[in-house]
Amino acid sequence: MEEVYTVFKGFLDPLFIVFVLILVSCVLFFINCKKKNSALVLLLSVVLIYGASIAPVADYLCYYLEKDYINDQTGINRNIDAIVVLGCGTKEINALKTTFNSGIQSLRVLHAVIVYNKTGAKYFVCCGAGSDGLSQAEVMTRLAEKLGVPKEKIKIESKSKNTAQNAVEVNKMFANKNIVIGLVTSAFHMKRSEGEFKKYFTNVAPLPAHYLYSSPRKNIVIRYIPQSEELYKTSFAVKEIIGQLWYRLK
Repeated sequence: MEEVYTVFKGFLDPLFIVFVLILVSCVLFFINCKKKNSALVLLLSVVLIYGASIAPVADYLCYYLEKDYINDQTGINRNIDAIVVLGCGTKEINALKTTFNSGIQSLRVLHAVIVYNKTGAKYFVCCGAGSDGLSQAEVMTRLAEKLGVPKEKIKIESKSKNTAQNAVEVNKMFANKNIVIGLVTSAFHMKRSEGEFKKYFTNVAPLPAHYLYSSPRKNIVIRYIPQSEELYKTSFAVKEIIGQLWYRLK
């Protein structure tokens, strides 16, 4: 009965409902349209939406990005001199007059604090500029302090707007390039981040905060039903793959 309930919830996912409506429209369009090329384009669009929204595709892309950090957890056991946590967006709620960390950014700060408490690092560096209001670094600092990191241990880097700039600005903070940098970001974003920081620092220990990839569910039906969560994962993975390609070209 629990499996039936899980599948039923999957059918009620807004993305699945939209997908069914688009698919029906596609079939009707293909039947009635004399211009088969136009119908083919619509059909390919439906196939693309379906592929991007199912678990096997989303998990394959995420695993491709995260596999090195799933199979290698040595970074957490190293002595860390400076924990560097990279930002991932904030959001403003005007009614509350407060700037919040995004969900992913909160996970990064939480993991960074856990590592800080375990390793006793000398520095806790928060990185990231902001578009309006407080910078990502400042909002992360506020959360880190609430979680127990002493204010005097925290360094704020609020100028960088991307991964490459994160590394450049942190490089300016430390004259000693042999210190061990404990790099905290999402696993899907780690390879590109690690590459940028290794341009300036000899010792970079990857400390992935969370993973998009998850092992296949036992319920095979739900794995092949288009779901908003899977499209969300695919969108992050595709953006990161594009980011990696862009950085290689630069």
